[in-house]
Amino acid sequence: MDRLQAMTTFVSVVETEGFASAARKLNVSPSVVSRVVTELEERLGVRLLTRTTRVVRLTDAGATYFEDCRRILAEIDAAEITASGLHAAPRGQLTVSAPVMFGKTFIMPIVLDYLTRYPAVAVNCWFLDRIVNLVDEGVDVAVRIGELPSSSLQAISVGKVRRVLCASPAYLDQYGVPQRPEDLAGHTTVQASGVSTAPEWRFNEGERLLAVPIQPRLITSTNDSAIDAAVSGFGIARLLSYQVAREVKEGTLKLVLVDYEPAEWPVHVVHREGKHANQKVRAFLDLAIDTLRGQVWL
Repeated sequence: MDRLQAMTTFVSVVETEGFASAARKLNVSPSVVSRVVTELEERLGVRLLTRTTRVVRLTDAGATYFEDCRRILAEIDAAEITASGLHAAPRGQLTVSAPVMFGKTFIMPIVLDYLTRYPAVAVNCWFLDRIVNLVDEGVDVAVRIGELPSSSLQAISVGKVRRVLCASPAYLDQYGVPQRPEDLAGHTTVQASGVSTAPEWRFNEGERLLAVPIQPRLITSTNDSAIDAAVSGFGIARLLSYQVAREVKEGTLKLVLVDYEPAEWPVHVVHREGKHANQKVRAFLDLAIDTLRGQVWL
């Protein structure tokens, strides 16, 4: 059995979380993937994966072997890239994903700068308010807001955002400023499904978690429209701090219940290439990380 092929197949199964998905990635049949992994386990004399009808999980031995395989394959890729001269200048197609407003506000200027610097690269931007699967959907780099689940992706922290409540000065003058989260029951609320779809808003009061039931008069699928509604004086909206930074600075929105805000959400740039990412990915990561860490609102 070819050791490099076996390592590549095993890593693909782990990263795609299944034999069928690994087969699609490698353009072979699932039976071939299963046979290669079985032969690999027989040669090593250990069980690497625990298989069920729904999931594939690493054993302790498999987890260690996976990290070693991924490191070895990354070093091989790096050696080939260096030998072929691809480190000389970024080239090819790069796919980047981010939430809609984050992409518009922060990522698009970075992409335009990147394209100006590296004319041999083309970029495909996916600005979507959903979590994309980097492996299955062929995405090179993505921005994730919130706590990250355990995965094989590489993640670099670039900042934090807050979940804030805001309303227009006119609305607050007319209906009053809520002093406690429970006061929201007497106010008109706006909910953007891009931030939360829960029937309650959660707050922190010291060490205590407060869950306040919310019956929004307006639920919208886009954060832009929720901001517009709040600015117009319709009600109080919950959004992310960066999304309303300009309106708060200009005074068209005011923050309320700041002392009760829940814990901040981290912002990460994630990718699947490891430390030996090819030059088009590495160059974008370097530019994006440096730029995002310099943003006042992150």
